[in-house]
Amino acid sequence: MRNIINMNADWQFIQEDTGLPEQLPKDWQRVDLPHTWNAVDGMDGNGSYDRGNYWYAKAFETPVQPLKGGRTYVEVLAAGQQATVYVNGTEVICHEGGYSAFRADVTGLCKEKGENLLVIACSNEYKDSVYPQSADFTFYGGLYRGVNLISVPETHFNLDYYGGPGLMVTPKPCEGSCGGAIFDMESWETNPDENFTVLYSIKDADGCEVASAVRPAENTKVTVYVPDVKMWDMEHPYLYTVTATLQRRNEAYDEVSARVGVRSFSVDPDKGFIINGKETPLRGVSRHQDLIYKGNALTKEEHYRDAELIKELGANTIRLAHYQHNQYFYDACDELGFAVWAEIPFISVFNKDPAAHQNCISQMKELIVQNYNHPSIMFWGVSNEILIGGISEQLVENHKELNALCHQMDPTRLTTIAHVSMTPVESPIHRITDIESYNHYFGWYGGRMEDNGPWLDNFHKAHPEICLGLSEYGCEGIITYHGPNPACKDYSEEYQALYHEHMAKVLDERPWIWSSHVWNMFDFGCAARNEGGVAGRNNKGLMTMDRKTKKDSYYIYQAYWTTKPMVHICGRRYAQRAGETTEIRVYSNQPTVALYLNGKLLEEKSAQKVFVFEAALTEGFNTVLAVAGDVKDSITLEKVEKEPSIYVLPEVNERNEGVANWFQMAGDLDLTAPMEFPEGFAKSVNAKLIKFDKK
Repeated sequence: MRNIINMNADWQFIQEDTGLPEQLPKDWQRVDLPHTWNAVDGMDGNGSYDRGNYWYAKAFETPVQPLKGGRTYVEVLAAGQQATVYVNGTEVICHEGGYSAFRADVTGLCKEKGENLLVIACSNEYKDSVYPQSADFTFYGGLYRGVNLISVPETHFNLDYYGGPGLMVTPKPCEGSCGGAIFDMESWETNPDENFTVLYSIKDADGCEVASAVRPAENTKVTVYVPDVKMWDMEHPYLYTVTATLQRRNEAYDEVSARVGVRSFSVDPDKGFIINGKETPLRGVSRHQDLIYKGNALTKEEHYRDAELIKELGANTIRLAHYQHNQYFYDACDELGFAVWAEIPFISVFNKDPAAHQNCISQMKELIVQNYNHPSIMFWGVSNEILIGGISEQLVENHKELNALCHQMDPTRLTTIAHVSMTPVESPIHRITDIESYNHYFGWYGGRMEDNGPWLDNFHKAHPEICLGLSEYGCEGIITYHGPNPACKDYSEEYQALYHEHMAKVLDERPWIWSSHVWNMFDFGCAARNEGGVAGRNNKGLMTMDRKTKKDSYYIYQAYWTTKPMVHICGRRYAQRAGETTEIRVYSNQPTVALYLNGKLLEEKSAQKVFVFEAALTEGFNTVLAVAGDVKDSITLEKVEKEPSIYVLPEVNERNEGVANWFQMAGDLDLTAPMEFPEGFAKSVNAKLIKFDKK
């Protein structure tokens, strides 16, 4: 049977490009995986971070192979951004792409007895043919997800195809009222003969077998009917376990399994997202995978904690930007009930090099093959803000090819794209993917927050056939800054809250917006950023990067998206206030809120989600209590003559013009390229695209 050996402990690491060692170095730094060398400098505000080619080394013994012809694989769960694997001095594999798993068969290089030397060179240096090329986040280097050693018999489920599990399961609810589902199951076997069969077993959430099948072992396919299935949705994410056992007479040689869910879904330009026949607007967040002073080297527990915090928010969808995330997080999404947008890092900069396009194709294949069985994933994202550098015929054709690849490999899911805000409403980049979204920051990078609703309405009117979403929106919120008159570019917690108050209402009033994703759930590392007095990070999160503080903006979404009674008083960090009166804002999903000041009822109000009170504080400390039905919240405020100077960012632009977007500040991006084809050029491009479609 398969034996998976965790290799995460006791590695030797050197943050120098020393070259391949001949034996296990004794003077390198000892580290455990997951590990990144950018855990601190990737977000500490020093203006840069170490991008180099560095080395990991570990000794291991060849796994015992009880059967003749057994194989040994090294499995790297991810290595940022390129990695080369060596065993006993011989190069085994070179992998390009920092977010997916890959494996190498090292059987012929392992010693029968004694220790072997495993060396992995990781590089997060810029490489012209590897995506991402340039983006608004830190490209962490290192073995940040761990390494396994896999021992299998000579006949086993395939381990060589794009890091996949060797098993693909497609549950489909039956039409009509029968209440059942068919499970299309396919597995791939390596070196089978006529003596081998594959036993498929489907078990419900209680571990009871509900269906089974047996097929000869040779790239097997089978369809099984399961009666009385329980459907998977965001409120009831019911999971079945499918196990495939590779059997030789009375002996099991290998086994793989997948947890799957039965669901149907679609998107309509007027009705929005529909799951299992029910119209359900998708409202949620985007998420990056890093944590303060740990970089992207997160544990299973930390991934699950992130998912639980998002669930507590009330979100039902997550855009996992801008790359393949850890399997632990996809598992958490399956269990907790999120509709997931998964994407590749084809982002910001289009590289015309054919090798770069092949890297996109490779990363897309890995994303789909490795994650096909996750019921939470419903959308494959092909690119993000790729028109920053303008449009070209090749760019459009590459998108068509990626879209076709997704449908060829997975006809069950929808393709999508995240447009940069200035992508024209009329553009050849539209209608390539099944559904589309825009990244808009009206009210932060330009324009006013009030521009969001009209823009969405106008696009919907101009293109009623396009399913439109909002893939990014947000603004910075730094919990140090406060004031009675929040405005764009002051980076205050109050302005961020006002912005999201407006956006939550805009989206609530437009259920036809098929999905929306706040940018971002958590502050995240971006070593090149230096704004708002906090360098090295993007501070648009609804929570701080250390996950310690939920900003006020977190609670406005909780008020809109949750049914469990809640109430939250804003401005608790705006603790010292001057003036005759002060505004107190309260968020709640209850119809009425009563506000008490120093034990006395100030006022009781009815409102939708946002309750605004005016209070005259007394000298010294004041207690404020909000009561909404059975839930309560309280804060303490101090009345002062003058508010602390730290509450105001010194360089605040009094004209409130908006903030420069990251790509406007990046010196390596050409922002003069056209966003639209020249007159007459689009016609020839469209003709070629039609020809491509026929192929």
